[in-house]
Amino acid sequence: MTRPAALEARSLCVEIDGARLLHDVDFAAHAGRVHALIGPNGAGKSTLLAALSGDLPAASGEVRLGDAPLAGRSPKALARERAVLTQDHRVSFPFPVREVVAMGRHPWARSPEAELDDAIVDDALAVTDVSHLAHRTVPSLSGGERARVALARVLAQRTPVLMLDEPTAALDLKHQEDVLRLARSHAQRGDTVLVVLHDLNLAAAYADDITLLRGGRVVATGAPAEVLTAERIEAVYGQAVEVLPHPSTGVPLVLPIR
Repeated sequence: MTRPAALEARSLCVEIDGARLLHDVDFAAHAGRVHALIGPNGAGKSTLLAALSGDLPAASGEVRLGDAPLAGRSPKALARERAVLTQDHRVSFPFPVREVVAMGRHPWARSPEAELDDAIVDDALAVTDVSHLAHRTVPSLSGGERARVALARVLAQRTPVLMLDEPTAALDLKHQEDVLRLARSHAQRGDTVLVVLHDLNLAAAYADDITLLRGGRVVATGAPAEVLTAERIEAVYGQAVEVLPHPSTGVPLVLPIR
């Protein structure tokens, strides 16, 4: 029996300044699974994530979080249900890293969960490999270090839905893998994880489900092996590829034909 979606869009359209960026998108993400959004530049990946998070209003259609519409919920209520890592996570003021990560606990202020703040912040710093930076100011960090601090803040929020927009973009090889292992561990604990990725091989390796977008429309959605075919990738990205099974895991490996 299929479980009900934890996060769902029905006939979702989004418009900004008169331009339609999403066209009648149907989408569903389920608890306990990592769902990757992929597609070329301008496909609508970040727009869809922002609409699903409630940060962008729908021109038409509906987003549902859990068993109820997303629209109309207070910012505080949303912040206790879903945490969002955006692409732009610059901090201009010289706040210490630990203080920035602790901002993720703000939705739980004056609640019983607030008693856990220090332990949760310590854990978020540790799992993102930034504990040693706790007393540094954010402007003093490298781009990759800032990205990991931003992720730590989101993890400290402790919500059942985790939404990550290109969380690996500024990271080296080890930390890319670390971030997606974290995403997988949250899904294994029962969370719903939605992640925007450009690297098709990372999506194939870590996602349970993939939605491929082009021009604000869903091209395909399903398991990695179903979505990532050579013909479909070439048609959407305009780049010829080979798709081969990984010799150890069997997951698709996408190799550009050069």
